[in-house]
Amino acid sequence: MTRDSKTKGLDGATHRSASGRRNRGFVTSFAKDEDGSIIIFSLYMFILMVMIGGIAVDVMRFESRRAQLQNTLDRAILAAADLDQTLDPESVVEDYFDKAGLSDYLTNVTVDQGLAHRTVSATSSTPVNTMFMGLLGVDELTAPAQGTAEERKANVEISMVLDISGSMGRNNKIQLLRDSASEFVESVIGTNNEGLTSVSLIPYTAQVNAGSALFNQIVDPNAYRVPNHSYSHCIEFETADFNQTGLDFSSARRGNNRTAPVSGASTQYFTYEQGQHFEWSSSSSRPIRNPGCPDESYEEIVTFSEDISDLQDTIGQYRARANTAIHIGMKWGTILLDPTTNGVIRQMVAANQVDDAFENRPAAWNDTETLKVVVLMTDGENVSTYRIRNSYYNSTSEYAHWNQYSLWNYLYRYVSSYNRSRYYELRYTSSQADSMLSNICDAAKDNNITVFTIGFEVGNHGANVMRNCASSPSHFFRVEGLEIGEAFNSIARQINQLRLTQ
Repeated sequence: MTRDSKTKGLDGATHRSASGRRNRGFVTSFAKDEDGSIIIFSLYMFILMVMIGGIAVDVMRFESRRAQLQNTLDRAILAAADLDQTLDPESVVEDYFDKAGLSDYLTNVTVDQGLAHRTVSATSSTPVNTMFMGLLGVDELTAPAQGTAEERKANVEISMVLDISGSMGRNNKIQLLRDSASEFVESVIGTNNEGLTSVSLIPYTAQVNAGSALFNQIVDPNAYRVPNHSYSHCIEFETADFNQTGLDFSSARRGNNRTAPVSGASTQYFTYEQGQHFEWSSSSSRPIRNPGCPDESYEEIVTFSEDISDLQDTIGQYRARANTAIHIGMKWGTILLDPTTNGVIRQMVAANQVDDAFENRPAAWNDTETLKVVVLMTDGENVSTYRIRNSYYNSTSEYAHWNQYSLWNYLYRYVSSYNRSRYYELRYTSSQADSMLSNICDAAKDNNITVFTIGFEVGNHGANVMRNCASSPSHFFRVEGLEIGEAFNSIARQINQLRLTQ
C-alpha cells in the first residue's frame, strides 16, 4: 500500500492514511512560510548599490582624467597662440603635453596665423579603463578635450579724451595724467602693432582746439558769419550735434548762420562756426594767457598716430588751463571714430598730415576687424559756459582786441556795471552740458564704440555722470592719486587681452 492509499471504513466512506495527511500539511505550511524573503530582496538591493557606486567611481575617474587633459590643452594652446611666442606653435603644444606625460593622447594641432593674428586649435583623447562598468559590458571610456585660443591684434582706433582744465593744476594731477597717459600709449601701440593701432589725442578744457590741419578740412572760410581768425582753431557745436557721433553732412546746417556745404576739387567743407578766441577772466597781462580755446600747438588734436615718442612728447607738455566742457571733448572723440570722417582723413593723408597707414580710418561700423575705443578722463564736472555776444565779436579788429584783453578784466576797467551784461551770453548751463554729454555717449554706445571713463578725484555727481557714459559700470574707474595709473593700465590690458574663444 502506498502512503497515500485510500481505505474504506465500516460506513463505506473513503479515507486517506494519516501519513498522507501529515505530508500534505507540511507542504502547505512550507508554501505559506515567508521567512527569508527580505534577505533575497536585500541581496538584490546590495548588488545594485554596489553597481551604482562602482559606476560613480568609474565616472569620477573619467572626469578627473578629462579635466587633466583639458587643463593641459588649454594652457598649451594659450601659450602657443601668444603672438610674442617665438617658438613654433605646434611644438609648444606638443611640449606641454610631453611634460604632463600626456603626449600619447594629443591627436591634432591646427595653427592659423598671419601678420596680426594667430589661432591655435587642438584635440586630444585618452582611454580610461573601467573597474565596475565592465560588468555591464563597458570596458573602456574615452575622455576627450578640445579648444581654440586666439590672439588677434585687430585694427584698433583709440580716442584719448583728456581733461587739461584748470583744476588739473592742483595736487600734482596734471603730472600724474602725463605719466599715466604716456604709459598707456606705449602699452596699446607696443612694438609689433605697426599699422594696426592708432591713437588720437583730444585734450579739452572749455573747448577743443582741432588744429589748423583738421579745422581747415571742416570749416568753410566763405560761409556766412563765420569768424575767421588764426589765434586758435575751435569749433562751435549745436545741441543737436551731440545726438550723432560724426559731423553733420546734411545739405544745409541748422540756423541762420549756417549755409550749405561747399564742394571743391579736393575738399568738402562743412559750415561749422569757428569758436571764439577769448579769455573769461585773468590779470591785466597782455596778450591773454588762458583762453577758453587752447592755442598752443601741443594742445591741438593729434589725429591717428602710432608714433609713441611724438604722442608721449605731446602729452608731456600738457598744462592745466580754463574750465571744463567734457561733452565737447567726447564729441571730438567720436568724430574721429565715425566712418563719415574718412573723407576728411583721406585729405589729410594726401597732404602728409596723417600717416598713410591710416588712410582707411575711421573704419566702417560693420568692420569686424576693427575695435573702436574712447578713453574719456576728467577730474571734475561740466560747468556753465559763456561766450562773447556776436555783436562784440564779428570783425578782425574785435578778434585782435579779445586776444589782448580778457573779458572781465576789460569790462571792469572800461565798461560801466550797467552795460557789462551786454557783452556776454550764456552758451549752456552745466545741466545742459551733462545732457549733451549723455546724448553723445549714448550715440557712441549705439554704434558699438567701447567707452572707458575715468573719474579722477571727482565728486559724486561727476562720478555718476562718468559712470553713465561708460559702456558698463565695469568700464568706469573712480580713482584717487596714483590710482589713475592703475586705471589706464587696466584699460590697456583689456584692449590687448588674449581671448580663449572656445
